[in-house]
Amino acid sequence: MDNVVWKIKTFDEITTQELYSVIKARVNVFVVEQNCPYPDLDDYDQKAVHLWAENEGEILAYCRIFDKGIKYKETSIGRVITTEKGRGKGLGRQLIKYALEVIENRLHQTEVRISAQDYLLRFYSDFGFVDTGKKYLEDNLPHTEMFRK
Repeated sequence: MDNVVWKIKTFDEITTQELYSVIKARVNVFVVEQNCPYPDLDDYDQKAVHLWAENEGEILAYCRIFDKGIKYKETSIGRVITTEKGRGKGLGRQLIKYALEVIENRLHQTEVRISAQDYLLRFYSDFGFVDTGKKYLEDNLPHTEMFRK
């Protein structure tokens, strides 16, 4: 799997096939693997910048990025996944690195707020995210709000 292609698109730029692949990957990770039925189609995809890695059309890693004032007062990153085929290759780290570059270079922002699943707190702290102390269940999974200046 040497042929990893990274893509970044707004909702209007994304093709029907790409959107299908993105939704399929999100459902496979969040709904099927994590056994968590939740409404993935939340009317925010239209406002997001979508960033993903793929190999021959199959999603390996994905997230969506929001400008400030959409999900939070600050910019944010959400729906972060690495699919089964994409795991163990460092793609999750590359994804967050690229997402932060998009926020700085395209949105001209540095402050980012996220809702992180608790088992990923150390992962996000490696990128400068700090636990805000706000903890809650989101779709029955423990989450913590994190912030990066």
